[in-house]
Amino acid sequence: MPSSDVSLKKSLEARYFTDSALFEEETRKIFYDRWLYLDRASAIENPGDYTAVELEGQGLILIRDRDGQEKVYHNMCRHRGTRLLGEASGHCSKVIRCPYHAWSYALDGSLVGAPHMEETEGFKKEDYPLISPAHTTWEGGVFVHLGDSPEPFEEAFAPVLTKFSPWHIGELKPVHREVYEVAANWKLVVQNYSECYHCPSVHPELQPLSHYRATSNDLEEGPFLGGPMRITKEGGGLSRGGKRTAPPLPGLTAENLQQAYYYLLFPTLLVSLQPDFVLMHQLQRVSAGHTRITCQWLYHPQAIEGGNFDPQPTIDFWDKVNREDWLVSELTQKGMASRAYTPGPYSSLEGMLVAFDREYLKAMA
Repeated sequence: MPSSDVSLKKSLEARYFTDSALFEEETRKIFYDRWLYLDRASAIENPGDYTAVELEGQGLILIRDRDGQEKVYHNMCRHRGTRLLGEASGHCSKVIRCPYHAWSYALDGSLVGAPHMEETEGFKKEDYPLISPAHTTWEGGVFVHLGDSPEPFEEAFAPVLTKFSPWHIGELKPVHREVYEVAANWKLVVQNYSECYHCPSVHPELQPLSHYRATSNDLEEGPFLGGPMRITKEGGGLSRGGKRTAPPLPGLTAENLQQAYYYLLFPTLLVSLQPDFVLMHQLQRVSAGHTRITCQWLYHPQAIEGGNFDPQPTIDFWDKVNREDWLVSELTQKGMASRAYTPGPYSSLEGMLVAFDREYLKAMA
């Protein structure tokens, strides 16, 4: 939706996208002070299943305990700091064992084995459990907070806590996962996602399916931004061929069925809500000029288990759109490295970029 003051606003200075010292400042002021998406809870189905994730320079373990609950621990032994689990995913049948000195931890994080430490005066196992950052599960996703005094998740996410309920995201299962290495700053990726001013020139196959001006925003300020775009064809979908690749998700209203919704959950989770599936982009900062993006296509189990299920037209379509977006983001990153670059004016179709910049600068202050 056009913003009345966009004509007076300009893009951020180049240093916000290229400066390594500012990148580290973001770590402290934003990424250690916000709830961050970690992984889907469905990635660990059974007790003992785990994934080992790198998030903002921190090694984390997402594991399911004996009671079936998701737990998150720092991937670090309490003895000498050794990395506990080196594989990206796997199963711990009873304990998490350190490969160095064989300290072992139960799935609830308690230290249960420490060879010969009984000979050390004053040592108590209960003093050295695995360290667990604040974490919670919402809409099927596990979120963590790496700071010391996190705002309660329910308060931080209050504006969207029930907003996505009609899509039943917590019930959905990933059918495809793609990881992209993008030579661009994370903010350029977010900004590209948050406007369709570029869509006619960058995404010619998208335009017949969802016109770039058939858009509005229902979240226009704060850490959660975005809104719907209309799907042109009645009963159509955003896929190769313009058809839905699954029945509509349970709980959607008639209005939902003719819209695709795009939201930023600040700082780095992008959620695309479609009539028949949900697309999620998780952005992981690698450096000022490098972002790793993990994209997952989520469908309802009833669709997956039904006959003739074929999500490939959707996967192919959005993979192409993704790569088109990453290319122009990389070109922008290169241009910002020029000594000649100066901030340019935002168009009337880039109101969400103004709102994002405002939230970003507020967080950095």
